[in-house]
Amino acid sequence: MITQKAKEITPFIVMEVLEKAAEMEKKGIDVVHLEVGEPDFNVPSCVSKAVQNAFSEGRTHYTHSLGDPELREQIAIKYMNEYGAAVSPDQIIVTSGSSPAILLTLGVLCEVGDEIILSDPGYACYSNFIKFIDAKPVRVPVYEEDGFQYRSSEIKKRLSDRTKGIMINSPMNPTGNLLSLEVMQELNEFNIPIISDEIYHGLVYNDRAHSILEVTDKAFVLSGFSKLYAMTGLRLGYVIAPKEYVRSMQKLQQNLFICASSTAQRAGIEALKSADAEVEQMRQTYGKRREYLIQRLKQMGFSIKVEPTGAFYVFVNIKHLSNDSYKFAFDVLEKAHVGVTPGIDFGENGEGFIRFSYANSIENIKKGMDRLEKYLADNFS
Repeated sequence: MITQKAKEITPFIVMEVLEKAAEMEKKGIDVVHLEVGEPDFNVPSCVSKAVQNAFSEGRTHYTHSLGDPELREQIAIKYMNEYGAAVSPDQIIVTSGSSPAILLTLGVLCEVGDEIILSDPGYACYSNFIKFIDAKPVRVPVYEEDGFQYRSSEIKKRLSDRTKGIMINSPMNPTGNLLSLEVMQELNEFNIPIISDEIYHGLVYNDRAHSILEVTDKAFVLSGFSKLYAMTGLRLGYVIAPKEYVRSMQKLQQNLFICASSTAQRAGIEALKSADAEVEQMRQTYGKRREYLIQRLKQMGFSIKVEPTGAFYVFVNIKHLSNDSYKFAFDVLEKAHVGVTPGIDFGENGEGFIRFSYANSIENIKKGMDRLEKYLADNFS
């Protein structure tokens, strides 16, 4: 019999949009994908070479459960150079993507029935991780007019003696907005562990992303190589944790995952050492796509009160057209052949919004905007 816990896990709606689009494509229908949050670039050349070298040199065995010492050293250097944050390599646990990093972190913070503060809207999978360990997600609404920043007053209303963490994500999925240093400082004053998902760091335009480690050394940082380095399939992430938690997290890692891929870890070392030029080219390309997408959406009458300056998403208010983002997204897919993600995927406060991803070529984004413009003219004029 399937457990109640498994039954209660909600679907990741963006994947259902993608799967429906794939069915359409099998029938010969051309679909423009603006739903998927995955870089459309290949890995940097140094990463490709590092993977090949790892295999040819026989680096295909288990590593230390915390991760390759050289990789952890390079991550520590990165945080010092970019944020002035002194991180010991012994505080870093390398994981098979950032998802295991989330699980390890929640595993040392939460007992059954404990609570984690989440933004609403926010990344769709956080709440399911929390529920899976028998803790409780507590959603705090964030608002378009604030650039989807937390309001401390809203968090304060929801704190209890069971609150064991506050989750932040900057640059944010789904909105592309950044959390300000001032808000981070306000959150730190609650004296509750902050879990900072920094997976989109480096993908910032006309702004600067702050790490929570600029504010406190008592936080947990989740990050990885999937987004900035276009290494989604290599499954390489990490968590930076306060020293007192590391041994317990290491034991969880040993039992649940053993270690991250040895070949992917060699690739991560080279990415940190040698990929800056190629990564900068990707970032500049994303930036041009962002500007174009925002311009076209505004021309079509969409309101974007605070323009996103990070990740590769634009979260657009469609309440003047529909209050059912799920129905709207699938209607756009069926009629305009453009994949978009319904805001309800990211929480109740995301209803009435649609997420567009610009992790696609400028040519495809233009095609998608042309199709969307025609769809609006045909259905809402």
